Amino acid sequence: MNGDPGVLHGFGAQLAAGTLVTAGLALASLAGGLLLGIAGAAARMSRRRPLRAAALGYTTAVRGVPELLVVLIVYFGASAAIGRVAALFGVTGFYELNPFLAGVSALSLTFGAYATEVLRGAFLAVPPGQAEAARALGLTRVQAFRHVLLPQVWRSALPGLGNLFLVLLKDTSLVSVVGLDELMRKSAIAVSYTREPFTFYLSAALIYLAMTAFSMAGIQALERRTARGMERSG
Repeated sequence: MNGDPGVLHGFGAQLAAGTLVTAGLALASLAGGLLLGIAGAAARMSRRRPLRAAALGYTTAVRGVPELLVVLIVYFGASAAIGRVAALFGVTGFYELNPFLAGVSALSLTFGAYATEVLRGAFLAVPPGQAEAARALGLTRVQAFRHVLLPQVWRSALPGLGNLFLVLLKDTSLVSVVGLDELMRKSAIAVSYTREPFTFYLSAALIYLAMTAFSMAGIQALERRTARGMERSG
């Protein structure tokens, strides 16, 4: 016990700081994962066999490995690669990859692998005649994709992508193993000082629940927005 007043013994600000890091990590990984997912889905549907094979290999490999191992492989693998490149220039020593960057890279890879299949399924769910009808009306390929195909793909993929983001939000806790001071690591540090694991791990759980509830509300708002103008079948 450190004698600090209050239930959290003065660690409230530390938990708040960890929460901000967790939120930033989740949002950055979401952005990176979406880009990988779009690229992966495009490659999976490509007419070029090497692109299809590469995308299939990516999704199979990443989805077949636990997220924790992906974090560790990215962190230590990148650090080793940096060290080898530095050695080529006569510089020796251990070079540590920034934990936040390692976390974003690992979680983006994981999210992107799953998002690839979600987006691919959403694209395949759009009837082929939609694009042909848009072209017949005089729209260019870009206009047809933006105004006809993309809204339907987004509407179909959003529930799956929303669920993936909720999983991603919880997976941010895995990055604590490489030293990132996110919510879980801040909670563990508080426990080591106060010897009150129940208090701080329960506090972390409540914070994760609050972030999840906020995210779910945002996802539902997006789903309502994408559903505007659609006729509801009785």
